[in-house]
Amino acid sequence: MFRDRVAGRPVVAGVLALALSGAALAGCAAHRAAPAADDADGLPHTTVQVSLGRCGTGWSHPRSGVQVFDIHNASDAPTEVDLIDPRTQAVYGEVEGLGPGTTRPMQVTVGGGSYAFKCLPDDADAMTGGTVTVPGHAPAGPSAPAVSEQDVIPATIAYQKWIGGRMTVLAARAGVLKGDIDRGDLAAARRDWLTAHLVYETMGAAYDTFGAADGEINGTTAGLDGGVTDKDFTGFHRIEYGLWHGASAAALKPFAARLTADIGALRRSWPQARMDPLQMGLRAHEILENTVQFELTGRTDYGSHSNLATAAANLAGTREVLSGLRAQIAARYRALPQLDASLARLSGTLDGVGHGGHYPPLDDLSRTRREQLDAAADDAVERLADIAAIFDIRRTS
Repeated sequence: MFRDRVAGRPVVAGVLALALSGAALAGCAAHRAAPAADDADGLPHTTVQVSLGRCGTGWSHPRSGVQVFDIHNASDAPTEVDLIDPRTQAVYGEVEGLGPGTTRPMQVTVGGGSYAFKCLPDDADAMTGGTVTVPGHAPAGPSAPAVSEQDVIPATIAYQKWIGGRMTVLAARAGVLKGDIDRGDLAAARRDWLTAHLVYETMGAAYDTFGAADGEINGTTAGLDGGVTDKDFTGFHRIEYGLWHGASAAALKPFAARLTADIGALRRSWPQARMDPLQMGLRAHEILENTVQFELTGRTDYGSHSNLATAAANLAGTREVLSGLRAQIAARYRALPQLDASLARLSGTLDGVGHGGHYPPLDDLSRTRREQLDAAADDAVERLADIAAIFDIRRTS
C-alpha cells in the first residue's frame, strides 16, 4: 500500500532540494576576494540580495568553480530564487520558499558562460536580474530546462490509459484467485495469488490516485491496532496471510469476495479519475524507493516470501513510467545512459537470483547476493532522485 509505505520515511522534498542545488542541477556561483574565515565549508561565498523590484544583486566578481551564493530575501514576501541560463532558461540551482528576512545557501558549480538570477515571489510576477558573464571555458555543471505541466500531460494521459488496461488484467486474475478459494483449491490459490498480486505491483505510479482503494486492495497492517486480525486488514496481504498460515477456504472466502469487489469498483471509477501530471517524475522515484524500504527488507512479507518477485514487478512499473517521460528526460538529463545502465544492472541482479521468473525467499540469499542486490537498487533509487528533481514542476512566470 503506497500510503502505508511512505509513512515515516524522509520527505522527498529534501531529496529534491539537495539534488537541485548539487548533483542533479549543479550550477553557477560567485565569490568574495577570498573565503571568509567563518566559511567552514572552505568554499567562496557571495551574498546575493533579492527584494521587491530587484533580483540577484551583489554578484560582482564572477569566476568558475564550486561556490556558494548566500541568498538573502530583503523583501516582505516569500520567494523562490533560481540560477538560470538567460538564453535557454535552463535551471542550474534553486532555493525554494525563502522567507522574508532570511538567508539560505545555494551551492553550485559554474563554467564559462552567461548566468542570471530569476526571482519568483509569492503573488507577484517573476523577475530576472542582470546577466553576468563568467570568463573562461570551464565546463558548467548539469542544468535542466524547467518542466511545465503541459510537458507531462501527454505522458500522464498515456499512463492512465495503460493503468486502465492493467485493471482489466488485474480483475481477471483476481477472479481466478477467488474461484480457487471458492472451490477449496488452496494450492492453486497460492499460485494464483502471486500472479494477481504482481499485476497490482506494476501499477505503482497510480496508487495515490487510487485513494482509499489502494489500502483496501493492497494494504498492510501498518497503523492497525489489531494487526493481522484487525477488521480493516483486507485485500491481497490479508489473503496472503491466510493462505500461508493455515486458514481454511471458508475463512478466506469473504476476503476473496471483498478483493474482487474492491478491484471491480476501482476499475469502474477509473475512467473518471484524473492523475496529477505534476507527480509523474516523483512517482518514478518513489516506486523503487519503496521497493528498497519494504520489499528488500521483507517488511511486506505475510508468508508468501515473494518480495523479490514484487521487486521485479516494481522495476517493470518504474520502467513503464519512465518510458512515457523519456523524450522529456533525454532533453534535460545528460546522465540518462547511466540511469538506463543502473536499471539494467538491477534487473540483471534480480534475474541472477531468480529462475524463469521464480525467486527464492530473501532469507535464502547469501550475504554477498543481498549486498549486490541492495547496492544495485540503491544506485537506481539515487539516480531516479535526479528525475524527481527535474520533474519538480516550478514556476516560470
